[in-house]
Amino acid sequence: MVTSINTNQSNVQGSYPSESQNWRLNLSSVANTRLFGTDGIRGQVGELLNAPLALEVGFWTGVILQKHGGHTGPVILGQDSRNSSDMLAMALSAGLTASGVEVWYLGLCPTPTVAYLTSMSEAIGGVMISASHNPPEDNGIKIFNGNGTKLSPALQAEIEAGVRGDGVAGKVTNCGRHYSRRELVDQYGDILKQSLPEKVNLQGLKIVLDLAWGAAVGLAPKVFTAMGAEVISLHNQADGDRINVNCGSTHLGILQAAVKEHNADLGFAFDGDADRILAVDHTGRPVDGDYILYLWGRHLQQQQQLPDNLIVSTVMANLGFERAWQKQGGKLIRTAVGDQYVQAEMMRTGGMLGGEQSGHILCRHYAITGDGLLTALHLAGLVRAAGVPLSQMVDESFQTYPQLLRNVRVTDRERRLNWQDCQPLQQAIAQAEAAMGDAGRILVRASGTEPVIRVMVEAVNDELANHWTDELVSQVRQHLAV
Repeated sequence: MVTSINTNQSNVQGSYPSESQNWRLNLSSVANTRLFGTDGIRGQVGELLNAPLALEVGFWTGVILQKHGGHTGPVILGQDSRNSSDMLAMALSAGLTASGVEVWYLGLCPTPTVAYLTSMSEAIGGVMISASHNPPEDNGIKIFNGNGTKLSPALQAEIEAGVRGDGVAGKVTNCGRHYSRRELVDQYGDILKQSLPEKVNLQGLKIVLDLAWGAAVGLAPKVFTAMGAEVISLHNQADGDRINVNCGSTHLGILQAAVKEHNADLGFAFDGDADRILAVDHTGRPVDGDYILYLWGRHLQQQQQLPDNLIVSTVMANLGFERAWQKQGGKLIRTAVGDQYVQAEMMRTGGMLGGEQSGHILCRHYAITGDGLLTALHLAGLVRAAGVPLSQMVDESFQTYPQLLRNVRVTDRERRLNWQDCQPLQQAIAQAEAAMGDAGRILVRASGTEPVIRVMVEAVNDELANHWTDELVSQVRQHLAV
């Protein structure tokens, strides 16, 4: 993948006074609230997330990144299309520049754009404002270190300590500047196109893109068109009122219908910040991350580009996928749910391919974080090179075990995070595991991004999966969602 980036500064947007900063804000409302979850800070705007918090997080992010960065450099800042993203971007930039950091502001862009540009420039870190697949009223702050990877729990803890008034920042006498760097997003689009193997293009493919009114609306159609595809775009304007609403990777119905209506070869659905995708074949059948990992993994395996034939996925990966990959001579390592855990395991083991069933896919040959647009390009490239429909490629890969996932809303944070202490639920889980044995598995967990308990049951047949899902959901509702 081409890695050269032109980082000449342009278009100064504004600056902040060069005077000593000794201010503290009253943030008693977050004194006992854990800020960072499995994917940064996320919550409803006006409650957890507001301008004072973003200002404070920006300031302490700048302090901590400078402390641990090993060199001086800017922080790259991007955002999705939510109505609150402008407000949070300005507050974060004010905090960052108040800490003495220069800010390169990208504006609307996918999350992986921030991560990649951070890794390939002199930046000491990156910040993305997005709540990913969450509804419009939510937002979030994702922070990357200078390598473009998610910030470690230790550094997150330092930022939280600073926000709560327990950190030591020292006196800042020279504030940073804020620059608009929109041209870097276009450079990233060029890098994506060059990531496909030489002589591979998408000519002859008709592709439908569901852009979810989100971060990929400007970049994805341009890149696919430049690669030769005939592109039909859905939800292709930046719309903060409608981002993710009944569209995108969490609502495939409109994409499925459009693919069939237009006789398209395949379709791709992005989430709000475009760090993941799900595919749809020409029949309208969904193709999730397990299938994408298998198909891309088999290709890399054939090219001898997959060390130890290893794929890293999560506890959500389907048993059918795992057993089919093992028959191919492959090895699957499971992690906790969250692309940061997949990424950490890939770094630990030297794995080059990993991801989640939900569509976060990481291929270290080309990127250092989950990238929906990159994944979609490469999957389309595999279809083009194979000369057969995606549906045939899926049919010839593996058959999934029936897997049911139900979300139960649990608004009480303490009950949700400490669900393991619920003895009736634990007894029901033990009973289900004993009854299914090797014929299935169970995963119950508190979501790190939404106020829900997720109940997943996988079994060799629908009857078993339905029965035990209903039983466990009933226990969660009875004892936790009260």
